[in-house]
Amino acid sequence: MSMLAGRSGAGRDEVGEKVASFPTYEQAQKAVSSLIAGEVPARDIAIVGTGLRSIERITGRLGYATAARSGALNGLMIGLLFAFIFVLGQPTVQIATFLGVLLVGMALGMLLSLGTYSLIRRRRDFASVMQVSADHYDVCVAATSLHKARGVLGPTGPARTVIARPTAAVDDAPPQYGERIAPGSPVPSSASRSSAPASAPAQDEPPRYGERIPPPTPQAPRDGSRDAAAGAQPTGAEQPGADQTGAEPTAAEPPRADAPEAPRDER
Repeated sequence: MSMLAGRSGAGRDEVGEKVASFPTYEQAQKAVSSLIAGEVPARDIAIVGTGLRSIERITGRLGYATAARSGALNGLMIGLLFAFIFVLGQPTVQIATFLGVLLVGMALGMLLSLGTYSLIRRRRDFASVMQVSADHYDVCVAATSLHKARGVLGPTGPARTVIARPTAAVDDAPPQYGERIAPGSPVPSSASRSSAPASAPAQDEPPRYGERIPPPTPQAPRDGSRDAAAGAQPTGAEQPGADQTGAEPTAAEPPRADAPEAPRDER
């Protein structure tokens, strides 16, 4: 107990530097055996468990029958012990005495077990085994023997175990905005995104909402050459046929009374 108490009071810096890490305690024990075989001082080696947790394994349900059975077995062992004492003290003892001692021991064991169960049955009605476990175990060596320990646990020593971290779950659901890029794939730069022309919607495809309006036709630029060409065209008075179209025809005047009649042709 004193050795364990002294080691438990020591800090992480006092136990040395980590030279290997293992997921199970058995592998850490094998590494310590290899270090001791490699002439590393045993006092410089320590096994440090990280992430300690207590595990209580339920072995069964407790009852009066279970308590009586376990008490009888314990009493049988006690009866055997006392029976051998009687046999050694009196070699001429009869077999009935031997069996009587066994039965008395079994009865005492059953009574003790039933009495204990009747006291604790309200708080605990199951049997269990307590176990202390850790996430991983580090083999640490003091600084004075660190170089020798690394030489022993090198390529010729036991392989070091790398503790794998759990990977994040991949969500297969489509993203709410944008586009999901698979991990490890190159991300397109902003220049390549801007250089890619946007695809125009198909003209023959009907619009989703409302009515499509055709784009306006481009108009010719209004410059000075067009104005000069428009000024060179003939006006309405100079155009041919403008007198007939623009002025109304005059009505025929009636013949005058004093005008001489035209000679008639008499035959």
